[in-house]
Amino acid sequence: MAVPHIRHATLDDEETLGHLDRVTWSPLHSVQPRPRPPYEPFYNERFGPRDHLVAELDGTVVGYVRLAYPTPLACNSHVRQIQGLAVAEEARGTGVGRALLRAVREEARRQGARRLTLRVLGHNTPARRLYETEGFVVEGVLPGEFLLEGAYVDDVLMGCSL
Repeated sequence: MAVPHIRHATLDDEETLGHLDRVTWSPLHSVQPRPRPPYEPFYNERFGPRDHLVAELDGTVVGYVRLAYPTPLACNSHVRQIQGLAVAEEARGTGVGRALLRAVREEARRQGARRLTLRVLGHNTPARRLYETEGFVVEGVLPGEFLLEGAYVDDVLMGCSL
């Protein structure tokens, strides 16, 4: 099994990451409607290349993770939050998601963070299992927070110390 190469995103990755984001869209992990043309740019005024780590297998981008501040407050600046994680269907089960999580932890530490948090939909069992095996614990649950395809879904808050 090939080991994924993790690197910081570049401006040249925008089209590839936008495409990956669209083809991996699923109600299992997204509260937004399915993207439709004309597509919004992947990078915007809030998130740019500096906020993303990219996974490559054999030179092909197969995943990304977005790392951000959870709020603009100075008193919360010691926390980073994963605000997006996607792995191409053909690369699932190969360790790409795990490699991205480990790399983003190191990146958060490098930035001086003391905590790393994320939000995951309650019915996204594969993602929750992965996060738990990488040291994240459930820190809170917002029951029935989202109505997705006719069903109420919990928003699960997870975190870990760095």
